[in-house]
Amino acid sequence: MKQTRPYPLARLTPKGERALLAGHPWVYEAEVAALEGQPEPGGLVDVCGAKGAFLGTGFFSPRSKIRIRVFSRNANDRFDRAFWARRFQYAWDYRKTVLAPQELDCCRVIFGESDQFPGLTVDRFGQVLVAQTLSVGIERRKGELFPLLAQVLEASGHPVAGIYERNDLAIRELEGLEQGTGWFPLEGRPQPEKTVTEITENGVRYLVDFAQGQKTGFFLDQKYNRQAVARLARGRRVLDCFTHTGSFALNAALGGAAHVTAVDVSESALELARENARRNGLLDRMDFLAADVFDLLPQLAHSPEKYDFIILDPPAFTKSRRTVEAAYRGYRQINLRAMQLLPRGGYLATCSCSHFMPAARFEQMLREAAAQAGVQLRQIEARQQAPDHPILWNVPETDYLKFFLFQVV
Repeated sequence: MKQTRPYPLARLTPKGERALLAGHPWVYEAEVAALEGQPEPGGLVDVCGAKGAFLGTGFFSPRSKIRIRVFSRNANDRFDRAFWARRFQYAWDYRKTVLAPQELDCCRVIFGESDQFPGLTVDRFGQVLVAQTLSVGIERRKGELFPLLAQVLEASGHPVAGIYERNDLAIRELEGLEQGTGWFPLEGRPQPEKTVTEITENGVRYLVDFAQGQKTGFFLDQKYNRQAVARLARGRRVLDCFTHTGSFALNAALGGAAHVTAVDVSESALELARENARRNGLLDRMDFLAADVFDLLPQLAHSPEKYDFIILDPPAFTKSRRTVEAAYRGYRQINLRAMQLLPRGGYLATCSCSHFMPAARFEQMLREAAAQAGVQLRQIEARQQAPDHPILWNVPETDYLKFFLFQVV
């Protein structure tokens, strides 16, 4: 490629070129055959194949194994304010299409590579945006990008009181970035005082502690899966394992469950779950238990307390390929115990939120657990993440949530 653009140029190996042409936006360190020019951390680089054909433009990261994150395939793009404003508008228009109007106050606004903002996550909780920045390219530009995002939302009638950064993730260090949290300074706006807000999802009211809660403070990806659980819960005794702040438990109770026991190892999470139950007038149908689920499920086999609907929504048991087998055993253990506890005709909701546990392996685990428990599973639904967390088929990392509803027969 004749270098007429103002950016350094990365020439790829044949392997890197094939991956990029197949649609994946990441270029790994070993896939850069040559680098012409001296890109800064987070700076822009053009990418070309071995014969010089233009392949895209991306952010350069000298510290990360993901050396370049491509976000544009158009050689005519100019990366000015208008370009980024259009990108934000595309993302927001998509959410307005796939979500009901009342759901836009509580949704994922930007989902990284799925919205062509590499390493950026933004969740909306009412008038508060909570952002996580995991790439040095976005970090360098957030002073321009965050106000633009606020302008796009407000132009469609969705005010933004503030943007809170949850950059307390060790993975930032791979990009040479420090960890930290706090309000992003939006010019001309007073900084909000509170870091707890209230949202409504599926008719359930929640307090969201976006400064201290896990991830951005609330797991929005299970929105419609919680609705599916609520439809099955009427009249049943429900055990919600790994409840966190009570989202599945509250949906089940609001759906008419006879009683719901919400279990989590974290006392602080359960305190918020109790408060959420109180806000929704559901305390009389719920109780809360601080326990390790791996210890609790075997104990319940000898308990007079019986359940006919068990929900398993564990945290990611694996965050790398090295620990997949250990995670597999963990998933099998809790699913086996749950299947053994349920009566014939009982219901099981089970899921994995780890990209590194592919769907085929998760299904294999469920078959093994069912065979060991001596039960058959009647599949009601197989589901994934909500559409505000869109899956790009050429980017497997965006496809991570597996969710199943079964009846034990």
